[in-house]
Amino acid sequence: MYIVSLTYTASLERIDDALPAHRAFLDAQFAAGLFIAAGPTVPRDGGVIVASNMERTRLDAILASDPFAQQGLAAYTVTEFKATRLAPGLNLPRPEAQ
Repeated sequence: MYIVSLTYTASLERIDDALPAHRAFLDAQFAAGLFIAAGPTVPRDGGVIVASNMERTRLDAILASDPFAQQGLAAYTVTEFKATRLAPGLNLPRPEAQ
């Protein structure tokens, strides 16, 4: 599992201009079962994505296709961790086949 922290490197005006494309990118990753949570930070100076079900190299390639990355609007920090406990009712996505 991964925690992806985005830090905006551009004005909020530029972020807002790219937001529809970024949201479409997120929608595609959620539909593929790769992202399990995402949202802006408070205060709004970046965002967080929780990703699962992939190798790190695949995650890096996916993040490189984010419109925020392609337009140089955000810096990304990725932290990998192994989830060993979940709140009741939460399920982890199944690992992808190797």
